[in-house]
Amino acid sequence: MHRLIIPAALAAVLAPLTAAPAVSAPTAARAYVDKRVRDCAGKRPGCRPGAVAHYWYKRGSSARGVGWVYASREGARSGTACWLVKKPGGIWKAASGWKRAARPTNGTFVQTSWGRDGHTGLVYPRGTQVCVQFKGLSTKGCVSLK
Repeated sequence: MHRLIIPAALAAVLAPLTAAPAVSAPTAARAYVDKRVRDCAGKRPGCRPGAVAHYWYKRGSSARGVGWVYASREGARSGTACWLVKKPGGIWKAASGWKRAARPTNGTFVQTSWGRDGHTGLVYPRGTQVCVQFKGLSTKGCVSLK
């Protein structure tokens, strides 16, 4: 009899907690839009190279912050990569130095990345192109910050 009272009392206490509405995100956090863009260059199959960029912006703003950039190259055992930017009407500029790309365990590609999650990083105008390039490969993988 005593064993039945404890689970019933516990359920009565926890029921209001589970039925409570979730706390909404602060207004400032909702003001940001987060997007991820990706592209594969070269002939199929595989990306030679591939580019992924995470960017963010405030609603109504034309400025785009780049949180992180990822580069991959299919069919390679090793490689060195950098990422470049081109603002609308501008010229290509190196956004990073050359960085060694690593091959994951049992992978058929190499990969590397720059930056981190969150609303951090360099800020560029809308329409900026972000590209990744591997040494010895003329093809670039490019994405556009819309």
